[in-house]
Amino acid sequence: MYDPSQLRTFLAVAQTLSFTQAARRLGLRQSTVSQHVRRLEGTAGRQLFTRDTHSVELTEDGEAMLGFARRILEAHEQAAAFFTGTRLRGRLRFGASEDFVLTRFTEILEGFRHEHPEVDLELTVELSGTLHEQLADGKLDLVLAKRRPEDPRGELVWHDRLVWIGAERLRLDPDRPVPLIVYPPPGISRALALEALERQGRSWRLACTSGSLNGLLAAAHAGLGVMAHSRGLIPPGLVRVPDRAGLPELGEVEFVLVHGRRHTAARGAADALAASILSAGDRLHRAR
Repeated sequence: MYDPSQLRTFLAVAQTLSFTQAARRLGLRQSTVSQHVRRLEGTAGRQLFTRDTHSVELTEDGEAMLGFARRILEAHEQAAAFFTGTRLRGRLRFGASEDFVLTRFTEILEGFRHEHPEVDLELTVELSGTLHEQLADGKLDLVLAKRRPEDPRGELVWHDRLVWIGAERLRLDPDRPVPLIVYPPPGISRALALEALERQGRSWRLACTSGSLNGLLAAAHAGLGVMAHSRGLIPPGLVRVPDRAGLPELGEVEFVLVHGRRHTAARGAADALAASILSAGDRLHRAR
C-alpha cells in the first residue's frame, strides 16, 4: 500500500523539516521530494505536513505516520537482507554525541545488533568536537554528532535550534555575570554559547564544567546556572529560560552522520548503521 521510496522521502523531510535538505540527503530533485510527499498524502488520505515559504511542520497525522513509516521500512530491509543472504561482519567503531544519552537512541543500536549479530560494535560516547577529532585521526569509522552551522561535513540527520535551559526556579540577576553550565573544550554548544554572550557584550562565569551530560544536568537541576541545549532534547525537570532574562539567541544546530575518510572493512557495517539511524531518526529527539 505504501511505496518505500515515498516513505524514505517522508522520513527525510520529517527529520530535517526541509524539502531542500531532504532532497540533498536523498540525492533527489526538490520537485521529486514534493511529488513523493503529495503521493504519500494521497495514499493515506491525510495531510502529513503543514508548510509555507518559511517553515515545514508535521501534522498530527504526520506524527502518527512516523512510526508506521519506520516499521514498514525496517520490515522491508529485513526481507531484502534475508533473501539476498547478505551478512555483515567485522568491527565497527562508532561514536555518538553525549546529547543522545537520554533519548531512545539505544533502541536503534539494539535493532542494529539484532539484525547484524556478527558485527562487533564498539561504541564511544563523547563530545561532538572530540568525536570529529577522533574520526579525522582514523580512530572511528562513523560518527553521529553536532556540527557547527558553517561546517559542510556529514549527512544531515536532524536540524534544531539551541536554547538556554535551566531549573524552573532559577532567576538570573541582569547585573551579575551569567552562570554557565558547559562542556569542556572542544564542546560545540559551549563555543556557540560563549560566542553569543560575547557578541551581546554580556559577562559570564563558569558555574560548572563537566564532560558528562549527567554531570551538567545535576548542576542544572541544582539551580547552579544555565546551559545551551538542543530545543528537541530538553531533559525532564528543566525548562527553557524565558525571553525576559535577556539572554542572546544561540542560533541553529545540526546533527549529522560523518563517515571516516579511509575505506576500511567496516564500511559496509557503517553504511548499514547509518541507514538505520536515518530511517529511525525521530527516536533521537524523544526521551526514553
